[in-house]
Amino acid sequence: MKVSEFQELIKEIYFHQDKERGLKGTFIWLVEEVGELARIIKNQRIDKRKASEEIADICAWINSIANLLEIDMESILTDKYPDKCIRCGLKPCQCDLLREKK
Repeated sequence: MKVSEFQELIKEIYFHQDKERGLKGTFIWLVEEVGELARIIKNQRIDKRKASEEIADICAWINSIANLLEIDMESILTDKYPDKCIRCGLKPCQCDLLREKK
């Protein structure tokens, strides 16, 4: 599924609820999901199934916020993260290696 398709799916399913809740309320839900992922990661034995569920939830909430702000996720991701590192211009990133050589 493309990012744009996922964003549209989230909009079709949840936009009416997200709009009612508002931007701040929706952001709070995102933060709660990040907190749930943090609790999972802090354990010595990470439950990958639970971590996967929380990561999916975080992606959904981020897309809900983007929908409320009328931001196209696929477009901003492509602009911000082109096919190379935005600092060193390489793929894979060599920033740490370049810094060590200085």
